[in-house]
Amino acid sequence: MDRIQGKVSFAQAIRLNHRAWRLWWGICPGLFVSVACFCAARAACPCVSVWMTARLVDELAGGRDPRMLMRLAAMQVAVTGVLALWERGLGRLKQYEEDSALCRYDRIFMDKMFSLDYEHLDNQAVYDRYAQIVEHDKWSGLGLYQTIELFETFGFSVARIVGGVLLTASMFWAKVPGGRGGLAWMNHPLWAVLLLGAVIGISACSSLCAGRGQEYWTRFAAENGLGNRLAVFYMSLSRDRKRAVDLRMYSQQERVGSVYMSRNHPLGPSSPMSRYARGPMGLWLACSKGCSAVLTAAVYGFVCLKAWAGAYGAGRVTQYTGACGNLFLGISDLMNVFGRMRSNGSFLERTYEFLDIPNTMYRGSLTTEKRSDRKYEVEFRDVSFRYPGTEEYVLRHVNMKFPVGSRLAVVGMNGSGKTTFIKLLCRLYDPSEGEILLNGIDVRKYRDEDYRRLFSVVFQDFQLFSLPLGENIARGREYDPGRARECLEKAGFGDWTRVFGRGMDTWLYGDLDEAGVLVSGGEAQKIAIARALYKDAPFMVLDEPTAALDPVAEAEIYERLHDIAGDRTAVYISHRLASCKFCDRIAVFHQGEMVQMGSHEELMADKGGMYERLWGAQAGYYQ
Repeated sequence: MDRIQGKVSFAQAIRLNHRAWRLWWGICPGLFVSVACFCAARAACPCVSVWMTARLVDELAGGRDPRMLMRLAAMQVAVTGVLALWERGLGRLKQYEEDSALCRYDRIFMDKMFSLDYEHLDNQAVYDRYAQIVEHDKWSGLGLYQTIELFETFGFSVARIVGGVLLTASMFWAKVPGGRGGLAWMNHPLWAVLLLGAVIGISACSSLCAGRGQEYWTRFAAENGLGNRLAVFYMSLSRDRKRAVDLRMYSQQERVGSVYMSRNHPLGPSSPMSRYARGPMGLWLACSKGCSAVLTAAVYGFVCLKAWAGAYGAGRVTQYTGACGNLFLGISDLMNVFGRMRSNGSFLERTYEFLDIPNTMYRGSLTTEKRSDRKYEVEFRDVSFRYPGTEEYVLRHVNMKFPVGSRLAVVGMNGSGKTTFIKLLCRLYDPSEGEILLNGIDVRKYRDEDYRRLFSVVFQDFQLFSLPLGENIARGREYDPGRARECLEKAGFGDWTRVFGRGMDTWLYGDLDEAGVLVSGGEAQKIAIARALYKDAPFMVLDEPTAALDPVAEAEIYERLHDIAGDRTAVYISHRLASCKFCDRIAVFHQGEMVQMGSHEELMADKGGMYERLWGAQAGYYQ
């Protein structure tokens, strides 16, 4: 498990958090306004309460005028009530903005994933990086989202300090009467400086101890993230219907429970994190609280001693002790914020590493020619390809033309490069060497979205969405129901009305609708083929189009392949060589090279060739 590096410098932490706040401001500016107003109201409430209470105590210790006491009490109740309502209202506004920001937070990463070049999406390292960001966020909010909390704590700390300074300033220029018990030395300005230095110093010590204790959370972020992931995974097994059969057939229920409740679990009582919580982590946090107690005692002693010396009355004692406590907490929280900024800095760096992944694929500007006759010809010219970061070629020196309206089958053993060939054809990748041409022009010169509109593809690992059937076929809310039904029937789903009781409005799966239909693998594959037909692109690519179909449905699809494709140029990838007999040409791939090309009859005549051997291997099972 990759450990998080040490804390960044203060300068780096400030830059990283500043970038985060700018990012949040760009997507949710109302959040900062609501947080700032809420912090001001939250800090004002105790300050006003302390000041009003001091006036009441002064009156009780002095004139004791009932009318004045009633007036002061009523004023305190009214002002405190108004401030409390103000704080509560702003708190609701802040919560709304934070919830909105949380939705936009997920959108930050969604937009990044949607905009990434496919080569990055196909890279496991990119997914691992994103998974770590999610883990740390789910575990303890570390990373980008924590900067919102840090901004709130920062704002509240500053407001507390301002309030504390305003309420305690008069304490330092309040003079002790001369000759009062030899305490006139307390009038010297140096004592104000010493007291302020003690507040800052002990606050810093308290924050330092708290920061050292909190470091263990970040130090074990990787292990704790793993533990959180294990907990979520094992808990999800109990409600995963796809795994229910295997769990019971192989009696895995007990193992799942034992692993989850294991004493060696990263979040268990014997985990390193738990041992540190009982040891140094707990001691550091206890020292932080101890520093707070020492400072509180020192401040109370100074305030009370000066009051005893006659510098001010009992009401001021109430005001100064409350305000000094507020001031101390504000300074301590402010220093703690900077410490948390540093601890969170390394997680922000990982977030920015992901968000800053550059798109390196060349973006052309040409638009593809709009042709109603589908006269598009694609040519592979000496194309070789190796995946980014690797030295081994998965395709070498492929030369091929796709005649308009032709039927091409691509066959070969697993790992021979068939799917990579299709990814290059659809420009999910660019060739490492050579070029791919569309009507004689390098496809890199075309706009990506225009070029990909030419292709309807059903990949082997296609995905349907938990949306209504019609929207799955049409890829949008606005569609032609009659055309969607026609495509579904062409794909071999003749009895679709029996399966989908609400017609095109029937939801697939039960994620978003309780009445959603759980379709079988074969049914899903037919819907995917219908989706490709609805797009009505000049090129139709089917990667293992009958892998999940029964033999009867497979035979029906093959018999209708010519009609299904129509005047499109069609490319089929299949392990089942029976589909090849319906194609004009067959490309045979082996170990990354196209070793044969021709019709079924021509390739069968090449005795000992790869195609003839593959055909013989499959035919043997049916003889």
